[in-house]
Amino acid sequence: MHYKLIPQPQNGAYSFFMLVIFLACTIYCTANAAEIDSVTSREVDLDNSRDLINAIFNNRIQEGITRANERAGNMEDDGTVFCDEELLYTELRKAIFQSYTASWGLKGFSLDKELRILLAKQSYSLSLNDSIYRDIDYLEGFSLNIKELSDVIRLDNQLIGLDKIGHFFAEGWQYFEQTLYEEQSLEAALKWGKEQEVGKFGYTTTGIFSFSDLTANFNGWRFWNKVLLNESDPINSSFSNFFNQPYVDCKVQLVTSTKLNKVVKAWELNRQFDISDYVDGAWDEGNNCNSYADPMIEEKIRIRTKNIYPDFVCPVTPGQCSDAQDRYGSYAKYILHPYCLTQ
Repeated sequence: MHYKLIPQPQNGAYSFFMLVIFLACTIYCTANAAEIDSVTSREVDLDNSRDLINAIFNNRIQEGITRANERAGNMEDDGTVFCDEELLYTELRKAIFQSYTASWGLKGFSLDKELRILLAKQSYSLSLNDSIYRDIDYLEGFSLNIKELSDVIRLDNQLIGLDKIGHFFAEGWQYFEQTLYEEQSLEAALKWGKEQEVGKFGYTTTGIFSFSDLTANFNGWRFWNKVLLNESDPINSSFSNFFNQPYVDCKVQLVTSTKLNKVVKAWELNRQFDISDYVDGAWDEGNNCNSYADPMIEEKIRIRTKNIYPDFVCPVTPGQCSDAQDRYGSYAKYILHPYCLTQ
């Protein structure tokens, strides 16, 4: 593969060039999540964040359900509540991202920053200047240099970046939106996700292509699909799908129905969300390796990695890659690094 290196403009041209990058990044960089250092954090002892993350988002899911029912009831003169799917998805997104609006959809970076505060005692924070990315300059990775690295947490036995939670909910929604409203296939959404990682979410802004981001995105589609479970889960067996249940169900409200003498339905939480249903070794950038925009960036990171962790080899745990191949089947080629596909 040949890489085209961008020559550095001089004098006034350089200032103009940086201004163009800054304006472009103002539009794109604040939406997508930050990068993480999965090498320096390798030996850090972290508590399992599973229960705290589950508590946070189960509360928010319930909040979204309640608001969707309230808004639906306010639309009727007699206060009748009914199940409106679009309202449900809108209010869930607003609740999950703690936002007054559900527009733009891409609120992963905001969620990432919020979770850094909420999980501060259970996460590992590292500055860019202390990380394996410290030698990447502004031209090579503008977004990387204007944002702090995301924190690293432990989920069960996996070491993942908090940015992946933002990807899971935000980019996962974008995938789901394409299949739900634009009638795109899931494969088309996955291809679109790779294109975004090549562009504004990866190479163009940070110099880094994260396959683990794509894994989180895909699992985010699975989450949003499971809200109402209108489609079978794409990686579950037929047996598992038969017993699968949605997070939210439309149920008859007996008290209200009796009072109004007509059938009234509303959304109810049907089962609890558990992040462990989605996270696996492919979320860990130490297993599902990154790619880089050009050899210069890769070499800088390789040297820093060897200085920090001389024996580091990606994938750290090849067995996690073979497990991921089995888990994702035909979808693996869209979300696993070539190294992870050959283990």
